[in-house]
Amino acid sequence: MSSELQSLIRHTRVLEIVGDVIRLRATNVALGDMAEIENTDGETSLARVIGLDRDLVSLQVFSGGKGLSTDATVRFQGKPLDVVYSPNILGRIFRGSGEPMDGGPDLSADPHVRVAGPTVNPVMRVMPTNMIETRVPMIDLFNCLVESQKIPIFTVAGEPHSELLARIGFQADADVLVFGGLGLIFDDYYFFRTAFEEHGVFGRTVMYVNQASDPLVERLLVPDMALAVAEHFAVEEGKRVLVLLTDMTAYADAMKEISVAQERIPAVRGYMGDLYTQLAQRYEKACDFKGAGSVTILSVTTMPGDDVTHPVPDNTGYITEGQFYLHSGIIDPFGSLSRLKQHVVGKATREDHSQLMNTMIRFYSESVEAKRKQAMAFELSSFDIKLLKFGKLFRERFMDIKVSIGVIEALDLCWTTLAECFEPQELLMKQHLIDKYFPKTTDPTDSVAEPQAQ
Repeated sequence: MSSELQSLIRHTRVLEIVGDVIRLRATNVALGDMAEIENTDGETSLARVIGLDRDLVSLQVFSGGKGLSTDATVRFQGKPLDVVYSPNILGRIFRGSGEPMDGGPDLSADPHVRVAGPTVNPVMRVMPTNMIETRVPMIDLFNCLVESQKIPIFTVAGEPHSELLARIGFQADADVLVFGGLGLIFDDYYFFRTAFEEHGVFGRTVMYVNQASDPLVERLLVPDMALAVAEHFAVEEGKRVLVLLTDMTAYADAMKEISVAQERIPAVRGYMGDLYTQLAQRYEKACDFKGAGSVTILSVTTMPGDDVTHPVPDNTGYITEGQFYLHSGIIDPFGSLSRLKQHVVGKATREDHSQLMNTMIRFYSESVEAKRKQAMAFELSSFDIKLLKFGKLFRERFMDIKVSIGVIEALDLCWTTLAECFEPQELLMKQHLIDKYFPKTTDPTDSVAEPQAQ
């Protein structure tokens, strides 16, 4: 049966309404198809097919099941959800349903693209070799963000993950910024919007926002819409696209609630058994396209109870290429990892990057041990005193997420910091790098130009 004929058939036998999910019997319906529901009072609402059991169809109603009658009529559209894609969407804000929420011009006449299509053909993927400079030292220096990378920010409630994500958004070296907000409270939505506007990147940004009070089904659609648009910007226009998603735990919780309404057998901690597959289908959209642009995905994943073994961060870790661990208001150098940094360190940056990265982390690790010795009143050596000084400077100049400094400036500041604390022979680095980059004369009393904090 054609989609045109299917769209003309109205079904009036709603068998069951469970929360926001309704069930009825219909044929020639595909998973993910859209439907229009007309209630007995004449109000209409969109719905999406989320489950099929032979001829028993389950639909998630966008506006919720409250007030819906079993006598409502359902008309299937015979096609999946699509979203507006054109240059006009830049600088615009959309709901999880795809409708504009910023009061701007109507875009319904603009071209539309399919949402939630298959991932790219592997032969069209190329090895990532380009770095995305974020001007956040703990990322650019120690765990570089690489084009086409998929990487989460692991954090807990109360940490400034929104501030970090927004800062990366307006500081990152990318052509197009696509933001997907999942279950945001209004304050967070307003923060992201004003941050992008105030820093002059809103004109190359498109936002898809699902607030905490919006329907759950829209929360599930936001990543798919954001990634569909990002993919078209990358493939058709050759843009370097950065996708920001927050919070993927809220996304998984929405899937969990819907699976309960569908009476599906739960797995670990009540989550669905295909949680890994659902997350992977979204994260695998990250790609450096052969002969075109790239899609890079940076998401926030909150860990309930700071438990990294929770199903959402646990499954995420198997899919993504590392993580940024935001802990105690800083990006923890010991918990963070970028598995693609070796593709750009010393190649897209500078020859001393690798040596500096390892040396700085080694000294910071030793400074942490020296601080523990000091706290326990052990006798400190002269080298321990140097380590304590280094640790203080390292936290102030590099670990604060408000610090904004370019990667080359940051490398130079690393050499300056090392010179203020240690002798050249104590660095245990390659001699030709020390000869080339170590400051010739450094007076500890001299003032050092500090990185800009925004």
